[in-house]
Amino acid sequence: MQRRTFATRTALSLIAASALLWGCSKSAPEQAASAAASAGAAAASYTKVVVGLDDNFPPMGFRDEKGELVGYDIDMAREAGKRLGIEMEFKPIDWSAKEAELNGKRVDMLWNGMTITEERKKNVAFTKPYMQNHQIIIVTAKSPVQAKADLSGKVVGVQDGSSAVDAVAKEADLAKSMKEIKKFGDNVAALMDLNTGRLDAVVADEVVGRYYTSKKPGEYRVLEENFGSEDYGVGLRKEDTELLAKLDNALDAMKTDGTAQKIYAKWFEEAKK
Repeated sequence: MQRRTFATRTALSLIAASALLWGCSKSAPEQAASAAASAGAAAASYTKVVVGLDDNFPPMGFRDEKGELVGYDIDMAREAGKRLGIEMEFKPIDWSAKEAELNGKRVDMLWNGMTITEERKKNVAFTKPYMQNHQIIIVTAKSPVQAKADLSGKVVGVQDGSSAVDAVAKEADLAKSMKEIKKFGDNVAALMDLNTGRLDAVVADEVVGRYYTSKKPGEYRVLEENFGSEDYGVGLRKEDTELLAKLDNALDAMKTDGTAQKIYAKWFEEAKK
C-alpha cells in the first residue's frame, strides 16, 4: 500500500507532535534488549488476542484495493504481537459499541486510533500514549464557514462513538447553537454527506480527515481552529493487567530500537515533504 501525503501546516504539526512520542531513540542497545526481554517474559499465557477495530479508518486501519486490512495500527499491532509471541487476529466491529465488545470478551484489544479520555478510563485500561491527534473541522472548499463560531446554526457531522462527539459537546454553548449534530457510522460516510451538501461541516480525527481530504484536492478545506488535541492509546480490559504491562514494554522496545519510527515513516513520512 503506497504512503499517503497530507499537505498542510496543521498536518505537519501532527507529525511533529507524534514524533515527540515515537521519535527514533538513540538510547543504548542494551536498553532495547532489556525492554524486549521484559515484554516477552511469561508470554506463554497468551497465544492469540483478538484486536477490535473500525476497518474504515485510514490510515490507521482500513481495507486496501484487495480488501486486505492494512494501516499504521495494523503494522504496530503485528509487530508487537511478534515480539510477544502472540497471534494478532483483527476483527472489524461497530466502533460505537467498542467498549461493550471489549468487556463482553468478543475482542481483547481496541487498537485503532482510540483516544484516551477520562470517561473511557472508567471502563478501559489504556497503554501509554503512542500518538497525538486533533479533532479538526472540515468544510467544503467553497463553504462560507471560516471559524468555529460560524458553525452556529449549521448541521455538523461526527462519527458515532468517536471522541469527536465528546470534543464538540465540551464546547456546550457552541454545540447548543448548532442546528444539528448528526452522527454517522464512520467518518468517510460523514465526509460524503458533506460533499453532497447535506452537512455544513465535519469534525473528525485529524489522521483520517487529512488522509481523506488529501485524496480529493480542491474539494475540502480544514479550518485553522480545531476542537482540541488528544492522545491515542491501545485499550484493554481492566483485569488484563499482565497483558497490558507486556504490551507497554513491547511498545517501549519498539520505540527504543527505532521500529516504531520506521512504521510511522511508512504511513506518514511523505507528510513532511
